[in-house]
Amino acid sequence: MKVLVTGGAGFIGTHIVERLLTEGMTVVVVDNSPKINDRWPEQKVIWYQMDLLDEKLSNVFSNEKPQVIIHLAAQTSVQSSVKRPHNDAETNIVGTILLLQCAVTYDVQKIVFASTAAVYGEPQYLPICEDHQICPTAFYGLSKYAAELYIRQYHKLFGLSYSILRFSNVYGPGQTDDGEGGVISIFLTHLTKHYSPTIFGDGQQTRDFIFVGDVVDACVKAMFVRRSYILNISSHTKLSINDLLAMLKLQINSDIKPKFQSEKDGDIRHSCLDNSLAIETLTWRPVVSLNEGLEKTITSMLDHDM
Repeated sequence: MKVLVTGGAGFIGTHIVERLLTEGMTVVVVDNSPKINDRWPEQKVIWYQMDLLDEKLSNVFSNEKPQVIIHLAAQTSVQSSVKRPHNDAETNIVGTILLLQCAVTYDVQKIVFASTAAVYGEPQYLPICEDHQICPTAFYGLSKYAAELYIRQYHKLFGLSYSILRFSNVYGPGQTDDGEGGVISIFLTHLTKHYSPTIFGDGQQTRDFIFVGDVVDACVKAMFVRRSYILNISSHTKLSINDLLAMLKLQINSDIKPKFQSEKDGDIRHSCLDNSLAIETLTWRPVVSLNEGLEKTITSMLDHDM
């Protein structure tokens, strides 16, 4: 099987590409990162350094004819979406539309789309199921939901099968300090350099953290689900930012105290996603505990810095 991974040189994308290669699949990567050619040799991965808005995107499809798309490429910063909503919309909405048009033109069988818990906004109840109202509090969540709607419309009009996966806060080795789940990477960077990490708000806000390996498993399994679904991909657990920091400090034996600042615009107070439909539909479940995942992340970061 030939799989096109957009954003394949990014945090989650790199893990997915490695998994697909392990499964013996042919992998095509589209990513605008200038470091894309440092990730894999050309004989291992077919890669194109380009943006989804590039007019040559259709050439990738005509040349490679992928059967499945895993669509990860996105502007992922909530704060950036607030400051520059037009850039957010161009990447997350227009870029997705151009990709969908190519998918239909070149007979792609399925698209797996990386969406987000941010589409729900401030929850009315916890854990949040897929039928929860959609009311994003920032342009980022709005742009991702708009992309979801376009995907569903392409399914209705052209029969393109989809799996829309709404991720909770993904973390793990190779994560950078931006994006939704970047708090773990940011905390670790500060703690290992003996800086005081910053907590925005009182630290009692909660998040649902899921290890990147479990997300990769869900994405790969979603490729083979025949029907079209919207699924939450999460650990189905909530953890406060204060407790998260305490766990990290314990693992690296740090006694550094945090600084507290005002809450960020657009941030929600609590988030925890119900993953029961994904467990049923994909025959999947998260298997990496938070302690184990944090240990893997810390080990990877320390090895990389050596």
